[in-house]
Amino acid sequence: MFKKFHELGYPGRLVAVEGLDGSGKSTQIYLLKRWLELQGLKVFFSEWNSSALVKSATSKGKTRVLLTPTTFSLIHATDFADRYERQLVPLLRAGHIVLCDRYIFTAFARDTVRGCPAEWVRGIYSFSALPDLTFFFKADLEVSLKRILGNRPQLKFFEAGMDMKLSSDITESFKIFQGKLLDQYLAMSKRFDFLEIDAHQPIEAQQSVVRKLIDKHIKLSDFRKPK
Repeated sequence: MFKKFHELGYPGRLVAVEGLDGSGKSTQIYLLKRWLELQGLKVFFSEWNSSALVKSATSKGKTRVLLTPTTFSLIHATDFADRYERQLVPLLRAGHIVLCDRYIFTAFARDTVRGCPAEWVRGIYSFSALPDLTFFFKADLEVSLKRILGNRPQLKFFEAGMDMKLSSDITESFKIFQGKLLDQYLAMSKRFDFLEIDAHQPIEAQQSVVRKLIDKHIKLSDFRKPK
């Protein structure tokens, strides 16, 4: 059903990072982006839920807690489809390395945990190709929670799954919800060829592993900007 971009003949390469909130994936992809840019490569960065077309609608829906699991799923799919058609595919056709902070696997995990049928969710995204490389930053729940609370005073409503009424205590709800997401990611790991990274290691050690794997799987010299 799903094929990777290089299997479809695209000259560019798409690299995605996935993981629980607080796993450190965003830090790692930022460091990867800077490393690739310093080598003079053609690089583009895109993040989940960032399309200007639907961002305001998503924000209003979250603020007023108006989104059902189905509308949540469809709004995020619309966001992804807009970025996919306007940004990702054109840049991959033009021979760029595209870095994505979360990809369709985020929807596969979150929407399914929120109660949407797994096959229905995957059907929504059947128009998309798979990343050429997907890094999964694997972290324990306690580690993710500690990192999040170390950067801000409290958990966010939806990242803690409070809309699912798993617990009246937001910390306990976070653990339950993120635990369910972790189960989904682990189930997808082999099916979608995730490259698992130990997110408990120091930031520099993780980045070193990521760079070595990028170097192994992608011929970086093919993506240098013309002088």
